[in-house]
Amino acid sequence: MALLRILIYGDERLQVKSEPVERMTPELRQLIADMGETMYAAKGAGLAAPQVAVHQRVFVLDVNQLDDDGKKNQPHRLRVFINPEILSSSDDDAPYVEGCLSIPGVEAEVERPARVRVRYRDEHWTPHEEDAEGLLARVVQHELDHLEGILFVDRLGFLKRQGIAVQLRRLRKEHETICVPAELAAK
Repeated sequence: MALLRILIYGDERLQVKSEPVERMTPELRQLIADMGETMYAAKGAGLAAPQVAVHQRVFVLDVNQLDDDGKKNQPHRLRVFINPEILSSSDDDAPYVEGCLSIPGVEAEVERPARVRVRYRDEHWTPHEEDAEGLLARVVQHELDHLEGILFVDRLGFLKRQGIAVQLRRLRKEHETICVPAELAAK
């Protein structure tokens, strides 16, 4: 297993919609293992393939390690979601302060449906349908957004987005500095 590089806000690859996975392959198994290791090393609750520059519809998560306050709770239990889709969602929304491994140091309250029904395949290619609520519903929706090229900050209203604008500009500027081609950096 290997740690993968997580793309940071400002990288346009985070805005690309992911493609469905056709079948389980050894490469996909390795990606899943590497994503799990990367997520745990970064102390995240979830990680989607687009965050590591792979545009396939797969994400991993582990909400069992955290309690409702986001504190460490239980041993690791990595869950894999391949080709996930939300079949239905509750009418009632729940606010929750979200962060993202691709937007380090930035948090904001996001409203999302409190409950969802999700269909997906696991790492054994077994199909599942599951009702999710609480933190699990939150993380499923957040990671599924990544598969659509949507970041949690895209879901914020104008005032909330203005409140984190300085942090977002800093991240974008840092990303642009990192991505300057070598020939330009030498000048």
